[in-house]
Parts: sequence; C-alpha cells; structure tokens
Amino acid sequence: MDWHPWGPEALEKARSLDRPIFLSIGYTACHWCHVMERESFMDMDTAGIMNSLFVCVKVDREERPDLDGVYMTAVSALTGRGGWPLSVFLLPDGTPFYGGTYFPPEEKAARYGMPGFGTVLKRVAEAFRSRRGDLVSSGKEICDSIELHEGSRAALRPPDKGLIDAALSELRKNHDTRNGGFGGAPKFPQPMVLEFLLRHHHVTGNAGSLAIVERTLDRMARGGVCDQLGGGFHRYSTDEQWLVPHFEKMLYDNALLAGVFTEAFQVTGRPLFGRVALETLDWLLGDMQHPSGGFFSTLDADSATASGERMEEGAFYTWSAKVIREILGPDAPVFSGLFGVTDGGNFEGRSILHLPISLEEAAVEHAASPDDLEALVSRCRKRLLAVRVSRPKPQRDEKIITSWNGMAIRAFAGAALVFERDDYRKSATRTAEFLLANLRRGDGRLLRSWKDGDAPNTGFLEDYALFADGLLALYRADGDLRWLREAVILVDDMLGLFMDDSSQTFFDTAKDQERLFTRPRDPSDNATPSGTSGAAGVLLTLSLITGNESYRTVAQRVLAQHSDMLRRMPLGFGRMLCAALFSVTPACQTAIAGEPGEAGFEALLQTFQKRFLPHAVLARSGPGASLAAELTPLLGNRVLAGGKATAFVCTDSECALPVTDPEALEKLLTRG
Repeated sequence: MDWHPWGPEALEKARSLDRPIFLSIGYTACHWCHVMERESFMDMDTAGIMNSLFVCVKVDREERPDLDGVYMTAVSALTGRGGWPLSVFLLPDGTPFYGGTYFPPEEKAARYGMPGFGTVLKRVAEAFRSRRGDLVSSGKEICDSIELHEGSRAALRPPDKGLIDAALSELRKNHDTRNGGFGGAPKFPQPMVLEFLLRHHHVTGNAGSLAIVERTLDRMARGGVCDQLGGGFHRYSTDEQWLVPHFEKMLYDNALLAGVFTEAFQVTGRPLFGRVALETLDWLLGDMQHPSGGFFSTLDADSATASGERMEEGAFYTWSAKVIREILGPDAPVFSGLFGVTDGGNFEGRSILHLPISLEEAAVEHAASPDDLEALVSRCRKRLLAVRVSRPKPQRDEKIITSWNGMAIRAFAGAALVFERDDYRKSATRTAEFLLANLRRGDGRLLRSWKDGDAPNTGFLEDYALFADGLLALYRADGDLRWLREAVILVDDMLGLFMDDSSQTFFDTAKDQERLFTRPRDPSDNATPSGTSGAAGVLLTLSLITGNESYRTVAQRVLAQHSDMLRRMPLGFGRMLCAALFSVTPACQTAIAGEPGEAGFEALLQTFQKRFLPHAVLARSGPGASLAAELTPLLGNRVLAGGKATAFVCTDSECALPVTDPEALEKLLTRG
C-alpha cells in the first residue's frame, strides 16, 4: 500500500493527479482497524485498486483528534453512525462526500449485508469521473450542515439546581438497576458520570446517587471487563453484564476508572473499591510507564495464540478449563467456581475470568472463612500470572499523549493522598516533569504526543485543559507551587489560543492550527473529557486558588452555553456536569500555614487530605513558597495562631476563625 501522511503534499498530489482521496482513520489498539488492514489493505488486488484510483492517506486519531472529529461528524451525518476504522472519501481539497466505517472484502460482503470494499472503491472512483458535480454538491451540503450545527447556540442559561435535578432524573432513567451502568449492550464505563454522581451525593446526601455508583463499580470490578489477574480495565463490555469485553486497554480508561474507584473508596470505605484502584494503578506502573516518566497510550485487543500461528482477540487474557486444572491442581475446582471457568467457556470455547458472586458470598457458599478464600485466590492468581507473562503479549502503542497523561497525573496524585502512597506521588511528579521537558516547545507551545523523541503536532484544547487539571491535582498532593505556576501558564495560553473572540466559546483547535473545512468544536464528554469540559473545571478551580474572577466568568459563560445539552443528554456530559455542580455549590478555600514536616502542620494537612472534598481548594506552605504571594492570595498575610501551624477556612466568601486543632478543622470542613 502506498500510504501518505495527512498534509499539503497529499492534497497537492490528489489535485495534480485529479484523484479522490481515501482517508483511513484508526488507532493502534482498534481491533476492526486491524481486521480491515489484513483483509483489504494487505490484499494485493485491493491495494492495487486503491493505489491506482486514489491518493490514500492514513491518520492516527490519537495524534490528530481534530481530523478525526470533523470527518467523524461528516460520516455520521452521511450514514447516521460512526466508529473506527473510519473510512472517508474526499475531494482533492479535503471536502468529504462519502464514507463509512468497516467495509468487508468481497467474499464477506453478503454476510455483512453491504457491498465489498473493492466494489465500493470502483463505484466511488467511477462517480468521481462521471458525476463530479454531484459529489461537489454533496460535499457542500455536508459542510454547510456541519457549519450550521456548529454555529447554532441555545440561549444562555446558567446552571442551577433545576439543571442538576433534570440531569439526575435522566441518568436514573438510563441506569441498569440489575447490572449497573447505563443502557444495554454494548456497555461503556462512563466514569465521568460516576464522578458527577459521587459529587451530587456529597453535596446533597442523596443515597440514590451513591447507590448507582456502588452498583456500577461493584459489577464492573467483578466482571470480565476488569482484568482479574493483572489489574486494569478493558475498553468496554460487548454485553450488558460486563462479562465479555473488547479486550484493548487504554490509558485514559484506566486513569479515569482508577480515579473514580479511589474516590468511591474514599466515600464508602469499601475494600473492593480500594483494591481495584490500587491494582489498576499498579498495572499502569508495571506495564504502561516509560522509563523516564510518562505513560504509553494503549495495549492491543489482539495477540498471537500460544502457537504463534494467528492473531486472536483476547488470546492473552482467556483460559481453557484444562489449562487451569494443569496449573492450579487441587485448587482448580474452587478457583474455577469462583471465577466462572467452565469446560465450555464463555468466549469462543475459553473462559474470561470474572466473579459471578462476591468473595464474601462465595465464602458462605463454600463454608470457608473469607481469609482462607482470599489466600487461595492470591496464590492462584500468582501461578496464573506466572504462566500468562510467557504468552505472546498484545502490541503496545508507545505514544505518550499529553491529555491522557494529564488524566494519569490526576489519578496518581489523588491516590497518593488517599492510600498514602509516596510512589504514586513520585510517579505523578515524574510524568509532569516528562511532559514539561518533552512536550513543550522552546516557545512554550504545548505539543500533542511524543514517541521516540519525536513530537510532531501542536497540542489541542484537551491537551492544555487536562494537563493543567493534572498539575492542579499534583499541587494539591504535594503543595509545590511550581505546579500551580505551570497550570496558570497553560490556562492563560489556552484562553489566548482556543477561545473564540466573537462567540466567547472554546474551539478544539488553536487559532493558528490547520484550518479544515470546519473548525472543530465538540463539547461532549465521550471516552475522555472534552477540552471544553476540562477547561471549565480548571477555570473554576483556578479562580478559587488565584482569586482571578475572570477565570470564573469564562467558565460560567461556557457552562451557560451548554446547559440545555446537560439537561437533555447528561450521559454525554459527565465531566461538564461536574463543573456545573461545582459552579453552583458553595466552595471551600483552605490555607494551612506553618512548617512542613512539623507534627501540627502534618496533622492539619492529613485532616484535609483524608476527606472527599471535590469542591474545595487547598494552599499550604511548602516548596516554592517564594511564589506564594505571586500566585495565590490564600497564603498571604497568614499569622500563625500562638506560633502553631494554623488552618484558615473560608466557605462561599465567609471566613471562619483560624484553627490549630485537627478536630476543629474537621468540623469546619464538614460544615463546608
């Protein structure tokens, strides 16, 4: 195949040869991308057709989310659906006129009820030769439709309690009360929606919000979507019971889920949630971290079978009952019963490990003590892992993506506090330092991704917003004001690069980035938080820390512009709902002054950090204290009470008297 990268050279070649462009957008861990590559792109006859009739361009959606966003919107407008691989046919100027997702080869076309890919290629090329005017008109209609949609704006309506109540009602309607999660198959984790529900419970005490979170996380933790041996989560479940996953593992899923499991443990104290959070983070440290810091992006769904003769989805993770018996010996019957292993299997003749019932329930069923059962499970896991590591491993995509690493920094920094894990704090610190050293140009411009020393693309809105979000979480964890300083720099640059002066809304691409047929602007939270949602939350947090009210003004305007969608489609706006709730909730500003490391100071600090306080900010004496006056007024003019470490708490613009006693601080935080 003669693939070209996206860029002026490919467009110029299409113009000079007077050929349409075939644009394939996918990503390394995409199972069906690999299927289409094997079936069609690597087939000599099909490749010959492609090379002779088209200029063929391949794009990694993770490196160019702007291209993925606009062309996905175009294909969705054309077909009513989208996904990857994304297959788009363009005029030589880049205008889309036809597209789809996976196209089967000719011999499989009837099975899928669609024309084979070779037939599609020939029909499109013929239409380009004989009906060019129709294609130009079709492309213009698509572009006009997208521009009209992107340009439409509902009347400004600031978030209020009514919006939160409406969103909650809609979420309850969609909640699966039996299996957890939302809707039926396929079932996606929705960690940002769970974040919102945890925050809603925190603010209102609503037991129903917490029940949805607990049910969902419990079912996910026990399902096949969770890697029961190695830790971490697969992309999503193909069924409604969280049993059969799509086996790829993504950094963003695991960062977000580790974060929400950590918060759920903090709120509920349930050991299961704490264990899963730790196992997920430890898996990231063991399998996904670059030696110099930073986290790789994905593990593939497919891997070679034990014989190495073919690639199969889930081959690395699934087990036959026979192999389980050979490895575990006398422990096999109990382990197999616990983890749903059967001779027939539950996935193509093999078994995906899962826990049909909890270990506590199983202990009663087996008349065994929970401790004995835990010991059996622990030793069986070790034996199976020792065998699994010798299997052919799934391919790892070793791109380090800025926004995804921002999510990882946030997850590790938060868990460092909750679990008192200094190695997690150090990992978050190393990742932040790696990004600042390798993904920021000399002129300060943030870059999108890095691999083997190469960082070719400038960053997008989500990179600025989510990296800043991670830096603020790290500042909360260790109090080093350099992280706050870097977050302020990123946010100020973000406002200059991505804020539209006329509409006062965010675009996903910067003012000086490549202009496509439309400028991307997608505020919805899909698998990851949108740049707009991330920006709103960061701006609200920074306004409280720095006292800069202009940050809050921008955030409130952005939330007001999208409030109608938050009411109607809350499942698609989980992180923005968190920001909306933040904006209408009395916020707590806490400063702790004193000598770091001194017993009284550390006692006050622990009192704050052990609590789930999603709408509170913290400033404290610590490294980089000379920057305090410049960056945050919370540390200004703080006189220690009686010479002791002192906490200063203000809630909703009302300040309490300074306190030196941890119990007194606890009461103030509970009140706030």
